[in-house]
Amino acid sequence: MAATRTGPGEGPGLDDAESWPTGRLLSTAARLLESRFDDVLAEHDLTHAGLIVLHHLASGTRTQRELATLCRVTDQTMSRTTARLHRIGLVTRDTDSVDRRRSIATITPEGTRLLGIARREEQESTLLLGVLDDPASFREQLLKIIYSGV
Repeated sequence: MAATRTGPGEGPGLDDAESWPTGRLLSTAARLLESRFDDVLAEHDLTHAGLIVLHHLASGTRTQRELATLCRVTDQTMSRTTARLHRIGLVTRDTDSVDRRRSIATITPEGTRLLGIARREEQESTLLLGVLDDPASFREQLLKIIYSGV
């Protein structure tokens, strides 16, 4: 499918996009999609980082350190993210009864509800559906890139 383009000068710095290396095209497209999806999340007072945490908590309670490892961020970053999610009622935070130094996070019913909304909005979004012939195949290709690079 041919890409829809604006005319020359209608997109800042995009006049030469067809000459860009594939990596630059991919990273630019990813930033644009993430920015648009961030706007959708903001409507629900949720951040991309918060959505990732909710995704990992959907399968069960986790320690803050486990979440940090799964999300590939520092413990301090995860502490701020879970604190924010706790303030807005999407997770609970408790102290581990076995090891009082550990913090445990659990998704709340409201967090589960909001995660479902975000997932549906992403799947039904015209961000990709309006541009790609086969979004499922595109997703599979992205997963291949990610898994081959790990």
